[in-house]
Amino acid sequence: MKLTEKQFFPSSDRAEILVEMWLPEGSSFKATDEQARRFEALLAGEPDIATFVGYVGNGSPRYYLSLDQQLFRSNFVQFVILTRDVAGRDRVLPRLREQLADQFPGVRARAFRTPLGPPVAYPIQFRVIGPDAGRLKQIGEQVAEVIRADPTTIDAHADWGDRAPAVRIEVDQDKARIIGLSSAQVARSIGGAVSGATIGTYRERDKLIEVVLRAPDAERLSLGSIGNLQIQTSLGKSVPLSQIATIREVMEEPIIWRRSRDLALTVRADLIEGVQAPDIAMAIDPKLAAIRASLPFGYRIEVGGPFEDNLQAQASIGAGLPIMLAIVVALLMIQLQRFSLTFMVLLTAPLGIIGVAAALLASGRPFGFVALLGTLALGGMIMRNTVILVDQIRQYQADGHGVWESVRESAVRRFRPILLTAAAAVLAMVPLSRDVLWGPMAFAIMGGLIVATIMTVLFVPALFVAWYRVRPD
Repeated sequence: MKLTEKQFFPSSDRAEILVEMWLPEGSSFKATDEQARRFEALLAGEPDIATFVGYVGNGSPRYYLSLDQQLFRSNFVQFVILTRDVAGRDRVLPRLREQLADQFPGVRARAFRTPLGPPVAYPIQFRVIGPDAGRLKQIGEQVAEVIRADPTTIDAHADWGDRAPAVRIEVDQDKARIIGLSSAQVARSIGGAVSGATIGTYRERDKLIEVVLRAPDAERLSLGSIGNLQIQTSLGKSVPLSQIATIREVMEEPIIWRRSRDLALTVRADLIEGVQAPDIAMAIDPKLAAIRASLPFGYRIEVGGPFEDNLQAQASIGAGLPIMLAIVVALLMIQLQRFSLTFMVLLTAPLGIIGVAAALLASGRPFGFVALLGTLALGGMIMRNTVILVDQIRQYQADGHGVWESVRESAVRRFRPILLTAAAAVLAMVPLSRDVLWGPMAFAIMGGLIVATIMTVLFVPALFVAWYRVRPD
């Protein structure tokens, strides 16, 4: 159900905030709607907010690829907020977090920036997998205590939620068969009376609303009333549900997650500002060694979230790396036609690592997946400059010059072209360096290329002279 919509058009030039709220399990739509309207009133008084839209019972449609869509739940609320600028977003975000903590007791709420990359619900995730739900919750609580002990984590909890009351109906098959009823017929009759049956649709502007026929609340919300529901038999008669089934109230999990058909409980948490999820997950994982050692047979603990996505992304690069190296070596051999020169060019590829590390440290950017892509591309740029320099040395030698003179003159003659091409590549990365997603890659290329260009002009001639033991003429 949509609460408010004020010309909501998401765009890349306006800062966005996502707010998610979970009421206690079993909360009705009415109670959830009241909390959503209270929060809506707070948003209306924020001068930095340009527009917002709220959803009760489910999440926003996937208006951008990285959105983690939520299942339909009566106790869930999601708001998508657009601020007037990035500075306004940074001002509003701490105020929203404080208001959610102070004015909404009993509600699990979080306010965060729209994430980039694969859709991930929480930055810290550890999956507990096993056959028994009760045992999983016990192990999950132990994992949550370890996560809570880390000062960088916020609100560690399990994704299953608390157990909620439910009605369990067990049909006596012998009695049902005597009067010509099946379990499917009983289920349809109960579903029509309790959940309702759709008998038509009603159009409200651009929306189609289902018309549902079901029993009044007084007849379907108590165990005694449910037992008096009349079940129609195939003979045209009806019998009370209590005559053919046992009705009892039980406590059960509101939602159960599975992974590869195994029960999977995920312990997840948010992080404070200024830290990276893979780093914190890597620091927490060794602390779970004692819990892993005490796990029964058939149970295991896995790391999920951004840490797992990062490993999968790096594994995809690693899978294609041997083929890439083979192609690069083949092309170098075709051009240089000597193993020694090919090996010399490959040795210069890591020269930019110093600049990459310095640029990322100075800018405060993480060495993540996009920075790794930039570092791999940087290796190709460095080897290109080395090939140009080595090829110039070979041309001088072919013209009859001595080796020492060829090395010296090639370094002088190729200094300006190498410097200008490197400067053009560095300046081309400047606009991209301000981007949140591609900024680490731009800084990695800029820093690595600046250092590698200087190192190429100085290191390659010295390496050539030392490799072939060249002496002055």
